[in-house]
Amino acid sequence: VSILFPHSPFLAGLAFAGCYALGAIAALLTAVIFRRTILKGMSRPMVLELPPYRLPSVRAALLTTYDRGLVFLKNAGSVILAICILMWWLSAYPKAATPEAALALEARAQAIAAQIESAPDATAKETLAAEADALGAEAEVLTALALQEQSFAGKLGTAAEPVFAPIGLDERLTVAVLTSFLAREVFRSTITVLAGSGDSDDDTRVAEELKRATRSDGTPLFDRATSAGLLVFFVLAMQCLPTLAVTRRETGSWKWPALQFVWMSGVAYIAAWITRVAVLSLGGAA
Repeated sequence: VSILFPHSPFLAGLAFAGCYALGAIAALLTAVIFRRTILKGMSRPMVLELPPYRLPSVRAALLTTYDRGLVFLKNAGSVILAICILMWWLSAYPKAATPEAALALEARAQAIAAQIESAPDATAKETLAAEADALGAEAEVLTALALQEQSFAGKLGTAAEPVFAPIGLDERLTVAVLTSFLAREVFRSTITVLAGSGDSDDDTRVAEELKRATRSDGTPLFDRATSAGLLVFFVLAMQCLPTLAVTRRETGSWKWPALQFVWMSGVAYIAAWITRVAVLSLGGAA
């Protein structure tokens, strides 16, 4: 949203609120489609027994929280842990050698750090320290980038790039989107590393650096069409592992989580493609 509307807080807020509206509309339309297809027939009666109204009991609340938390850990937590370990392994292996450029930056940072003690005054020391830290951070980014590119997840992104190319994703964005199926918030940390900006808690700085990121052909990584398509994709796609795990626990079958994942991801892909084409037709490639 910040990339799409950098100078219009009103439009940015409107787009953000529109994401919730889009999700609600998609849910209602999905319910209508499923009701007339795979869920035909008479609805089952639902009986809901309401407990008697009384003052809240701290003991009952704690016992209920403990009981439901334990059930979640046993049924859903084991699945989440297994997939988290798999995703970590795919992202961390095979180990890549430290790039020559990163080693050169680290050597320069160490050389500058050695000059700090002999600096004439405090200002010079601060300047040298800042320069050494900047070089060290740049070396870390290059090392992390090499690790991501050589990892199994990076190779998977390269192989899957043709699938996501129609919605405007290059190799780096493809890797970030694939890892975000574990949890969508993973997208931010992945793309900041792959785009060469490094991970940071400063959202404003990260957003500015991502705006300046470019593809191999020099075009913006996050042009308007790609940004709009990604926004729609993230609204509609099933990118929450705990939700799938809970669906599996509640239904007792992998059929419904699989349908949930395929349907939502398919709708998100088609909607993102339509959005990107529409924006491009309006001259939104910049």
